[in-house]
Amino acid sequence: MPLSMPSVSSDIPDLIAVLHDVLPDAKAPVPLHEPVFAGNEKEYTVDCIDTGWVSSVGSYVNAFEEKVAELSGVNYAVAAVNGTAALFIALKLAGVEPGDEVLIPTLTFVATANAVAYCDATPHFIDSAVNTLGVDPIKLAAYLADICDRSSGRTLNKRTGKRIAAIVPVHIFGHPVDMDPLCALSAQYDIPVVEDAAESLGSIYKGRKAGSLGLVSALSFNGNKIVTTGGGGVILTNDKNLAVRAKHLTTTAKQPHAWAFNHDQVGYNFRLPNINAALGCAQLEQLDGFLKSKRALARAYEEAFRGMNSVTVFKETDFARSNYWLNAILLDSAIAGQRDVILAQMHEAGFMCRPTWTPMHDLPMYKDCPRMDVSVATDLCCRIINLPSGAALGARYISTYGDAS
Repeated sequence: MPLSMPSVSSDIPDLIAVLHDVLPDAKAPVPLHEPVFAGNEKEYTVDCIDTGWVSSVGSYVNAFEEKVAELSGVNYAVAAVNGTAALFIALKLAGVEPGDEVLIPTLTFVATANAVAYCDATPHFIDSAVNTLGVDPIKLAAYLADICDRSSGRTLNKRTGKRIAAIVPVHIFGHPVDMDPLCALSAQYDIPVVEDAAESLGSIYKGRKAGSLGLVSALSFNGNKIVTTGGGGVILTNDKNLAVRAKHLTTTAKQPHAWAFNHDQVGYNFRLPNINAALGCAQLEQLDGFLKSKRALARAYEEAFRGMNSVTVFKETDFARSNYWLNAILLDSAIAGQRDVILAQMHEAGFMCRPTWTPMHDLPMYKDCPRMDVSVATDLCCRIINLPSGAALGARYISTYGDAS
């Protein structure tokens, strides 16, 4: 005899109804996030094919890097093949070495932890703040005061003896971390900030662009991001020397010469092809419209869920302006145990909603890594549901919520 589906809160049918109300014209299945190609994408990519400049160098790579730097408020941008590669190189530029520890949130996509592991370093997991979903600088300050030893002039973890080499704030779903107190901790303990801005192109913290707030940062241009190059990433910095090194490491570390193949260190060949950069150039031309649409969709969700019991729409903080890469609702603790049943019903109704990621400390390859108390992040992971958030979905609401832009 088949098992019956567990009963759910009476709010659950209303969740489906709200999604239908907000997205009345969306054709099922409604993806979580899909790209919009409504500009010069075909023209620019065909130009690459017609001219033969489809590989790792070309005018579109240069134009893409220059535009991303401008939009991110930094002096230099170096394109890479994907966001994970960009973050890996950013960590190396910050001085992360084998045997080091790197502070990262346990509430993040696995690429953050993987980039640390690629450096032969150890992820050290830290907790999240309820108001940003990102690193909690206040809780982290108390933790570092307890575990750090600076007597040698280096910042060591007293419990493991390893150097803490970097801290990686992640702007979850595009919502900026509270960076000022975090940067103060960075200065106090001499731990460089490597910003994982993969999800936050176009987000702003106290008037400053996400991606411009650390020593070096990484963006992602995967197919599910606001702007896509198909697959791609960018390393951002204001330091010219770091930018030169980033370019060297993302190529094959070849010494300039008309014909000789002389390489002075291990290079990673992480170059973004020109044809992908062409796609990105066309996408960047539409970024303002994408942001307006996504912020309007966030307002539409906020209004539609207003007053609903057991569900809270996650909103940007007063000090930040989010790109709302992914819209999120938080289930009340009373129904958090029914999250997967809710997700199953959403999928059955044609809405490809998802939970957030499994906490990094719960993954088998990272379960033995050091961590602080991560109870807030663990609780958030049980209660978050991401809603369909593609830029095209919010276009109908731009005129209604014009102030959202």
